[in-house]
Amino acid sequence: MELSTNTQAIAYLVSAVLFILALKGLTHPATARRGNLYGIAGMAIAIGATLAGSEVQSYGLIAIAIVAGAAIGAVVAMRIQMTAMPQLVAALHSFVGLAAVLVAIGTFINRRAAETLNPVLMGELSAGIVIGAITFTGSVVAFGKLQGLLSGKPVRFNGQHLLNAAMGLAAIGFAVHFAMTGSLVSLVAITVLALVLGTTLIIPIGGADMPVVISMLNSYSGWAAAATGFSLGNNLLIIVGALVGCSGAILSYIMCRAMNRSIFNVVFGGFGTDGGESSATGEATQQGIKSASVEDAVYWMEDAGRVIIVPGYGMAVAQAQHALKELMELLEARGVEVLFAIHPVAGRMPGHMNVLLAEADIPYDHVLEMDEINPDFPSTDVALIVGANDVVNPAAKEDPSSPIYGMPILEAGRARQVYFLKRSLRPGYSGVDNLLFYQENTSLIFGDAKDTIEGMVGALKGGRH
Repeated sequence: MELSTNTQAIAYLVSAVLFILALKGLTHPATARRGNLYGIAGMAIAIGATLAGSEVQSYGLIAIAIVAGAAIGAVVAMRIQMTAMPQLVAALHSFVGLAAVLVAIGTFINRRAAETLNPVLMGELSAGIVIGAITFTGSVVAFGKLQGLLSGKPVRFNGQHLLNAAMGLAAIGFAVHFAMTGSLVSLVAITVLALVLGTTLIIPIGGADMPVVISMLNSYSGWAAAATGFSLGNNLLIIVGALVGCSGAILSYIMCRAMNRSIFNVVFGGFGTDGGESSATGEATQQGIKSASVEDAVYWMEDAGRVIIVPGYGMAVAQAQHALKELMELLEARGVEVLFAIHPVAGRMPGHMNVLLAEADIPYDHVLEMDEINPDFPSTDVALIVGANDVVNPAAKEDPSSPIYGMPILEAGRARQVYFLKRSLRPGYSGVDNLLFYQENTSLIFGDAKDTIEGMVGALKGGRH
């Protein structure tokens, strides 16, 4: 059945409304599932309306692409671990960018053959190629850093910003020339320059800023989709692209504020400098650390009035969230108040820890954001840090030479006693040594986070302390 233009427009409008409701639902864990359902429904209507439109002449290749894509997506979704979700998101962003580039090039070839090119269209194609190519290679680099295929450390060289500026200006110049002349040489130049620029913009961004990079690339992918919508004359692509682009930009700005970062510093080359010759970190490493046993931690927690648990990427790696839920229930049965403290950039993707805790059915009212819970640490008996690192590092407040200096942190070190669950003394993703290791009230418990938490659960059940 072929839809009329008006009917298709109404279907697109319904889809757009559902996408807006999806974004609203995703603003809180309690409504996130509903938000996902709205998004799924909106996309199903959008795809159906597009396939039923008069512009679709053949369904053979489309059917093959849909079946292949759905099969690959289903397999990836079932196999992917939450610890690998950030790099999956980066990979998906790269697909959007690449699609924008290919659609723009394909549109140019088709319209040139039909002799229907015009400066406005070629300007739109230029925008789609530039944004899409930067998104593609930038996302590939982000994926490599997150997956460990590339070093998470910033890659900098002399004249880096000047080189980026020169390539950006050259890309704009070729884009203007392409819009005016339809030159194939300019089209190739735009594409190559944007692909290189995507790489050089992301390589100087270090691991501590990677969550911001993910949301920033999300914004880029939205603008790439919007540019594609203009090229194809598809209103829904324009609307959805603008929604994704704006929401990603807003999220990036919020996260930069949470990390005391300048979004311009992150976008145009990372943040922070190498440590100086003398720093608080260097002095702390001379002091040594204390280690503790599971029984020591259980003794403190069982008699505590309040325990605050700070989850991090180590919890995600160990899949310890379900064991933490059991630990919380056992402590609460003994009259202990248990709360969870979430930093805006905990993990390697916005909302990473919230999703994991929700997966374990930990009540939403037990999970508090940084600004809400920081005032509670001084009156807390035990802070239990499960695989977090940079987000609790006092170097962010005490060491001006640290790359993370100025970033607001969870002030876990102000609790009476701090137990830090770690596999080793390796620093966090930013590569910065953690001053909290060396505080007088901190003890480290070495081992797999899940095994350690399960040991605490066993000790509480058995009364061994």
